[in-house]
Amino acid sequence: MEPTSQGVAQALPAAAVGTPQAGRGLGWIRGRSRAKRRMRTGERVFLWSSRIIVWIVMFLILVPAVWVVGTSFQPGTYFTNTIFPTGFTLDHYRALFDPNLNVGFVTWIRNSVIVCTSVGVITVLLVATMAYAFSRFRFKGRKYGLMGLLLIQMFPAQMSFIAYQFLLNKIGLYDTLQGYTLVMIGGGLPFVAWLFKGYIDSLPRDLEEAAYVDGASKLQAYLRVILPLTRPMMAVVFLFTWFGLYSEYLVASFLLQNTSNYTMALGLHGFINSAFTQNWTDFAAAAVLGSLPLLIVFLSMQRFLVAGLSRGAVKG
Repeated sequence: MEPTSQGVAQALPAAAVGTPQAGRGLGWIRGRSRAKRRMRTGERVFLWSSRIIVWIVMFLILVPAVWVVGTSFQPGTYFTNTIFPTGFTLDHYRALFDPNLNVGFVTWIRNSVIVCTSVGVITVLLVATMAYAFSRFRFKGRKYGLMGLLLIQMFPAQMSFIAYQFLLNKIGLYDTLQGYTLVMIGGGLPFVAWLFKGYIDSLPRDLEEAAYVDGASKLQAYLRVILPLTRPMMAVVFLFTWFGLYSEYLVASFLLQNTSNYTMALGLHGFINSAFTQNWTDFAAAAVLGSLPLLIVFLSMQRFLVAGLSRGAVKG
C-alpha cells in the first residue's frame, strides 16, 4: 500500500516543513529519484554518439556557408584555400549596386521575389481546392487523376522544353516573367497536391458533418472549417515552392534570354560563366545578399510551421 500525501509530508524533515517541497508530496520525491538515476553505459554511448553525429552534420553545413561569407570579403576575384579571408574589402558588395558597372543585382532580386511570390500564392490556392476534391469527393476519373499526378513526377523537366517554347511562343509569352511563372505553376502542382491531400485525409470528417448539421453548405464547411485548419500546410506548400523556385536555374536558363528578365540563379551564374573571367568573390557577395530574401520569408512564416507541428485538428 503506497503512502498517502499526508504521510509523506509528515515523513519529510523538519527543515522542509513549510517549504514548497513539503506540499509536493510523493510525486516530487519520485521525480527526484528518477532525476538522480544514473544512465546506463548503453544509454550514455547512444547519447554521445548522437551528439557527435549532430556536431558533424552542423560542421558540414556551416563550413561552406562560412567559406562563402569569408570569400565575399576577400580581395581579388578567386577563392582562397583558407576558410577565413586573408584580407578584407567591401568592394565586391559595392560593385553589386554600382550603376556604372550595370550588374543588375537589384533586378535579379526583384524578378525572383515577384516570380516566387506569384507562383507560391497561386499554387497554394490551386492545390488547396484540388487536394480537398481528391480527398473528400468520389468522382469519375479520381483514381486515374491521382495516378497521373504521380506519373508526371517521373519525367524530367528537360523533356518539356520544346513544348514550353512552342506554347509560350504561340501565346506571346516566351522570354517573359509571366510565361515563366505559368510554367512553374504547372510544374510544382503534382508533388504538393499529394502532400496537401494527405494532410486533409488526416482531418476527421466529423468536423464537416457538424457544420452540415448547423446548416452549412459544402462550400461553407470547406471555407470556414477545413481551410482554416490547413493553414499550417498552406505555409509549408508556400515555403517549399518559394525556396525551390528561388534557386531554380535549368528552366529559367531556357525560357529567359533577356538580361532584364534574369532571376537570381541566372544572374549568379553569369559571374562564374564569363568567357574571359570568373569573379568568384563577386559571386560570393551576391550569394550572401541574395540569401536574405530566403531568410526573411522563412522567419516571417516559421510560426505557421511551428503551429503545424503542435496543433491538431481535434483537441481531446
